[in-house]
Amino acid sequence: MACEFRHPIDATLSEMDAALHEGVKAICGKIGLTYELKQIFYYAPVAFNAECVSAVRRAADHFGYKRRDIVSGAGHDACYMSLVTPTSMIFTPCVDGVSHNESEDIKLEWSTAGANVLLHAALEKAEIVG
Repeated sequence: MACEFRHPIDATLSEMDAALHEGVKAICGKIGLTYELKQIFYYAPVAFNAECVSAVRRAADHFGYKRRDIVSGAGHDACYMSLVTPTSMIFTPCVDGVSHNESEDIKLEWSTAGANVLLHAALEKAEIVG
């Protein structure tokens, strides 16, 4: 079994991990099972540049796209790039919500929307459009 937690606050991630350990211990203790929990990887929460995030929000609003802030928590390149340059991320929907998988698929209008937001946010940051 695999379990993955994502949250923008590191302390909350630690609390979630502790709750998992406590829950597994309690359940296994009740039914007489042994268990082993092993953390395979850990990605610390990354706070993206507020100005870049705002530019993405404004670009989505400019085009009238629905948007929401989300927490990725995955090891995306942007997380590493944020260590050296202002960074944010844009996510687009995938068919049936399947992402990072060989069966991932996207509708043309979704990729077009993502590209529009990226272009408009980049132009704003370059002070080409307002």
